Amino acid sequence: MAEGKGQSGDGLPSQMIADSPPQPQKPFSFYVSVFGLALVSLITSWDATSLAIALPVIAEQLHGTTLESFWASISFILGVALTQPIYVSLSDVLGRKPPLYSSAVLFAIGAIVFALANDMPALIAGRLIQGLGGGGLYVLQDIILADITSLKERPLYLGLISLAMAMGTILGPIIGAVFSSFNWRWIGWINLPIIGLGLLTFVFFLHLRAISQPLAARLRRLDLAGMALFGLGATATALPISWAGALYSWSSWRTIVPLTIGLVVLVLFGVFERRVPAEPILPFRVLSNITASTSLITGFMHGSILYTALLYIPLYFQAILLETPLEAAKSTLPICCLTVAFSFIAPVIIELTRRYRVLLWVGWVIMTLFLGLWCLVGPSTPRVEVYVFQAFLGVGLGTVFTGSQVPMQASVSHVDDTGLAVGTLIVVRLFGALIGLSISSTIFSSVFSKSIAALGRLPEPVKKLEDSTEAINFIPLLRLVDIPDKSSIIEAYRQPFQAIWIMMTCFSGVGLMACLFIREHTLEKEEVGRQGFAREPSQGGTIIQRSLQA
Repeated sequence: MAEGKGQSGDGLPSQMIADSPPQPQKPFSFYVSVFGLALVSLITSWDATSLAIALPVIAEQLHGTTLESFWASISFILGVALTQPIYVSLSDVLGRKPPLYSSAVLFAIGAIVFALANDMPALIAGRLIQGLGGGGLYVLQDIILADITSLKERPLYLGLISLAMAMGTILGPIIGAVFSSFNWRWIGWINLPIIGLGLLTFVFFLHLRAISQPLAARLRRLDLAGMALFGLGATATALPISWAGALYSWSSWRTIVPLTIGLVVLVLFGVFERRVPAEPILPFRVLSNITASTSLITGFMHGSILYTALLYIPLYFQAILLETPLEAAKSTLPICCLTVAFSFIAPVIIELTRRYRVLLWVGWVIMTLFLGLWCLVGPSTPRVEVYVFQAFLGVGLGTVFTGSQVPMQASVSHVDDTGLAVGTLIVVRLFGALIGLSISSTIFSSVFSKSIAALGRLPEPVKKLEDSTEAINFIPLLRLVDIPDKSSIIEAYRQPFQAIWIMMTCFSGVGLMACLFIREHTLEKEEVGRQGFAREPSQGGTIIQRSLQA
């Protein structure tokens, strides 16, 4: 049942329809700011997906192992997941713009380190630095959008930002494929002009209301202990999951000890956040209802599915269907295009119907069903089926991607908590991505090791695959080798991919069950937060100084 009384037939409260005053026209700087947020959304999403399809080529050139290849992707997500709650807390206490500027600079530095890397450790370091900046860009674009728009008008702008994000998701594999064919380093260089333009947009056009409290008082409110506990716990949990079954066995003390420490620290973090800090980085007050709690569960599951699919589906086309990186990018267009389309269509539907619950149910059902069907895909599967399954999977992913943000925001009781609610959801989604990628890395390495060992002695052209750490960087060579029983090698690759698809299907089933408990809240709220858009910049000082103050 919808919460909110006296609603008209189209879902709007009748009293609000009669009494709502006309909204003032938004200034030009508002629209330029939204454009800047869309730029940030575009660049962070394509950066998260462009590396996947180029990884085999990069690993081959830099002599990287399978574990290093996975960490080239995981390190970015790790940096994002570790810093997002910190950026949320900093922006709520210090204001949005200083952490926004810092994250943009870190992202640019990481892109430069990545582009100049001459070995895999340096490349991983560059990706980690990009992730440390990307964490702020990811979360602050949605928090700022929540600040400068009311819940009533937000679905439309959410759709526009999500369209940019989904376009980046499409462009990422294409950019990765194109640049990997002549110089993969441009995957890093291309970021610099875009992030520079976005930063200039924020400096000169994003005018946010300043927080009136003195800086010293705001600094005392920072939850530094909570930040440290979360960073330690998340890192200690993710690292052993990523190397279990590959670098060390699950029974090794090198896996068990850090994993146990990480889980214990995360539990302590939860207890600490509940009881001690005045401004916790995990704001339990926005989690006090069933809609918020279940939205976080679905966000975690969706993040683990989305980012795992974006990494492994392009690799699947290269390893199993023996496609070049560019051909693999083209083959993933169905899932990318439909994810883009429904990332925009979902908020438009919510804007028109003023409802989100049934839409989320449909999205999760489609996602779960077609992930299950994707588990059946193999080398002999007709291409029509491959593309249809991908397309419907994209429908589910795109619908849930943007649709899941609305109930989280609608469930808060105070408008100033909207940014915290959005930030918490994005933190949990990216933490889900980190855990999903880490588990997938373990599954791929352990299953491939068993499947390739079952073949016995390998012929000389593929003998290096007896070392399972060579699996990823051998993928570009797989279509070129000429051996009598090549299909058995392809089958050895197919098994770990299928195990990952099964894991993703199970995660989607959990997300489907959780979303059934989400309740329908009214969307007819017209307030904006205390750091909302200021129609004119503050008086006094230079533009840059005024921006920093805001």
